[in-house]
Amino acid sequence: MKSKAELIVLNHTKFGENSIVLHTLSAEYGRHGFLVKVSPKTAMALFLPLNILQAEVTENPKSDLWFARNFVSVTPLNGIRNNIHKNTMTLFMSEVLYRVVKDQTNEDGLADWLKGQIMTLDALESDFANFHLLFLLNLCSALGFDPDTAGLAPFVVGSSPTCHPERPGHPERSEGSNLKALDSLIKLPFAEALLLPLSGVDRNAIAESILKYIEFHTESTVNVRSLAVLREIYG
Repeated sequence: MKSKAELIVLNHTKFGENSIVLHTLSAEYGRHGFLVKVSPKTAMALFLPLNILQAEVTENPKSDLWFARNFVSVTPLNGIRNNIHKNTMTLFMSEVLYRVVKDQTNEDGLADWLKGQIMTLDALESDFANFHLLFLLNLCSALGFDPDTAGLAPFVVGSSPTCHPERPGHPERSEGSNLKALDSLIKLPFAEALLLPLSGVDRNAIAESILKYIEFHTESTVNVRSLAVLREIYG
């Protein structure tokens, strides 16, 4: 059976010499992988993380691996693709979703929520350095477990203020300071939370805390390698 669907790209992996498996999230199929034929002429930029694509899907009743082709970009996401910081954020966001949302599952409303997050990031012109932290907190809610300060407290990453071992001269925040920042991120309106002053070290520690919280609630291991890239980008 053939149908058209709007797919959000999470990742892709090579499959043989002339194919990839495109890992996607969609309202129709939830988290699903599709076999896609590629060639040296294929515009692989179509499959960048969090691109929103329309495709023709061919379901295969004998296999969980269906086929997709005739991809068309739903929106160019110029606000993201022309900004290295936003591009790095989409790498992080897509990797979190790829590792947290189980294959063949369909969380009601998750794809529509993610599309809204992507379009919001694309539209922001400045002051988006905290966006990935708000994304993680909102993802918790989208997955069905609303985060609060008390619930996050056991997972807070931090130590007494000392020099960061990899960043001489940059003191780490204490656990209490990180928890206070988390409380602000949860309670402040979105626009104000974006403006909350945090260093790169702060953001990294807070992101690690929320990821540990997500691991606990989803009973999964979320080893997000792109978090280190974000740390380098935001310093």
